[in-house]
Amino acid sequence: MPAKKSKEEKKSFWSRLAEKITPKVQRELAGIALLLFGVFTLPSILHLAFGAVGEAWAKILFTLFGWGAYALPVLAFIASALLVRRGANQHVEIAWGRLLAIEILFAVILALVHLTTPALDAGVLAEKGEYGGFVGWAISGNLQAAMGATGTRILLIALAVAMLPGVFGMNATRLRAWSDSLAQRARADQSPRPTPPLPRPAPIKAPAKPEAGAPASASDARPVFGNKPPQVVMQPRLPLKPAGHQIILTPRNRPRRRGNALPPVDLLDTSNEAKYGETDANRKARVIEETLANFGVPVKVVEINAGPTITQFGLEPGFVERRGTDGQIRQRKISVNRISTYQHDLELALSAAPIRIEAPVPGRAIVGIEVPNEFVSLVSLRGVLESEAYKKKKLPLKIALGRDVSGIGVIADLGAMPHLLIAGATGSGTSVCVNTIIACMLINNSPDDLRFVMVDPKRVELTPFNGIPHLIGPVVTNVEEVVSALRWVVREMDQRFSLFAKERVRNIDAFNEKMDKENGEHKMPYLVVLIDELADLMLAAPDETEKHLTRLAQMARATGIHIVIATQRPSVDVVTGLIKANFPSRISFAVTSSVDSRVVLDAVGAEKLLGKGDMLYMASDSSKLSRLQGCFVSDDELARMVHFWREKAITDLREIALEPPWKSLGAVKENGDEALIAQAVEIAREFDRTSISFLQRKLGIGYPRAARLMDQLEERGIVGPEEGGGKPRAVLIHDGDVKNFETEETPKKKK
Repeated sequence: MPAKKSKEEKKSFWSRLAEKITPKVQRELAGIALLLFGVFTLPSILHLAFGAVGEAWAKILFTLFGWGAYALPVLAFIASALLVRRGANQHVEIAWGRLLAIEILFAVILALVHLTTPALDAGVLAEKGEYGGFVGWAISGNLQAAMGATGTRILLIALAVAMLPGVFGMNATRLRAWSDSLAQRARADQSPRPTPPLPRPAPIKAPAKPEAGAPASASDARPVFGNKPPQVVMQPRLPLKPAGHQIILTPRNRPRRRGNALPPVDLLDTSNEAKYGETDANRKARVIEETLANFGVPVKVVEINAGPTITQFGLEPGFVERRGTDGQIRQRKISVNRISTYQHDLELALSAAPIRIEAPVPGRAIVGIEVPNEFVSLVSLRGVLESEAYKKKKLPLKIALGRDVSGIGVIADLGAMPHLLIAGATGSGTSVCVNTIIACMLINNSPDDLRFVMVDPKRVELTPFNGIPHLIGPVVTNVEEVVSALRWVVREMDQRFSLFAKERVRNIDAFNEKMDKENGEHKMPYLVVLIDELADLMLAAPDETEKHLTRLAQMARATGIHIVIATQRPSVDVVTGLIKANFPSRISFAVTSSVDSRVVLDAVGAEKLLGKGDMLYMASDSSKLSRLQGCFVSDDELARMVHFWREKAITDLREIALEPPWKSLGAVKENGDEALIAQAVEIAREFDRTSISFLQRKLGIGYPRAARLMDQLEERGIVGPEEGGGKPRAVLIHDGDVKNFETEETPKKKK
């Protein structure tokens, strides 16, 4: 009995539930479901929210419907509004015929869109989620195979036209009724119409006086105009804040962003790297052996490494028979220096100049002869990014430098370097190398993980990156502003060290890990300072530039601040010994002389490079020089990447830095100089003459600053021009009693 009773109770429960869910409720539930579908789908396909789940959902929709995925949330919102709208005597019936017509028209449009693709790329584009997706590809492909392209277009267009009446709910009966109503309306317009009498307004009822202490209700506080419902008037929304006030998006109040929002590798051009011919390499190996054998230097080529720019031949020195002092003949190995002696003879025999002899190859028992290839293969950035060596390294600051003499991709870590010096003559590839480094950083890091400070005195190399959210401020092109930018970076380093000491951590990685574990706060980003031309800065402000760069290079590694410096004039007055000592990782492209090669690498060899990306790389953990062909990234690829991040900044509601933070430091310094000038003016007016050393002693400043103050006093007309011979300058403006300069200076000199 209890079991039977429970079954009856279940049946009664489901029957009561079925009675409560009326057709109207069912329509409302369906409308809510469509609304939720649209709310979830629209941000997902626009890459605004829902993280990995939204990415997967968007990928499914784009793969199935291609560009038609953008119409799905719009259709869902329209259907939801029709189903859940409420009003007096409103009743919405689901027209299954119209729904079927809409679906058929949607599929036909996808097929027509996909017909515009090239025939060979139709499947590839459908897989990428473009044009009509798999639905459009399946319909257009099958029809095109059966009827041809022209027949398919005619059939699809005819089918789309046939579906239009069904989409708008038009059938033969409705068309006839619609035409009859138009005819009746036209006849009624031609006949004169009597003027209708004006309706008399309903009497306004006077509100009853409320009793003492009784609150007035809302119905008693307004007149009633018959049974006509009151008209709703929309008042304009008042601004909550003044127009000049702007909300700055900090990490705490910034909207939540997607987890994986990095640019795809598809933004870069496809790799088309050619391979070096093996037959030509074998021929050159025989020429090397025969040439050296003719000069009595037997060698054997035991290794051939074909790269994109040069081919390295590994030679094993042979033995020669020599008669000793005792008259016996013994075999002695060839000296390595003898092979290097015949470098020009090898160039003549191989018809290739210049060649580079590495005797011996570090860590190997061979002598390396690097011969230029007849045809240089371009090393694309995408080819190195898609290599296994690059994918294995899970590092935020990894850089694709290029390919070595064996054609293997070389990946470096800027965090381990920790700073990089790049030098080379004009047109050798220094600026392209800097662009490659920036491209690698932009592909691997979001603005939350990495920020840039870019300095470009040439005004043409780095300015296209303006507008990306990674920049702390606009690209610095004014040489006078560079010192303020470097001073701000030093100040940022000191603040980070203070924060590390407070949190009891040693470096940025430990700090970010601790913050993530404790309260999940926004992590501290890496900061990369890029200077494209050091020579201009060293000419304008050598002392300040060298001081700040040296301090940053010595201390900034733990704080996540890294410096990349490039110059096209690697002389001793630009790349000073102090700068070079603090930049252990260096890249040298082709230079004009061996002296410049020694300045950059402390070794010769860079003067024999071929240019156009041919480089020598010295890692921080090794003194060995590795010859590489640098990656090439075109201006179009960089433009696509910059466009991606600019659009991403708009969708993520990021604030683009229009005013650099170091501008305030410059204002503080300017105010300090004004105060110092005012003190100098007061001191100068007390005496009849003044000098630079006098200002230096009175104000407690250095000689360069005192000399600048003297020049500014002369510009303002307070002191006269320099008289020469070390004489003090005459003061032109005095206040009251004037002290004798000689009387003031004489006791100082006697002491």
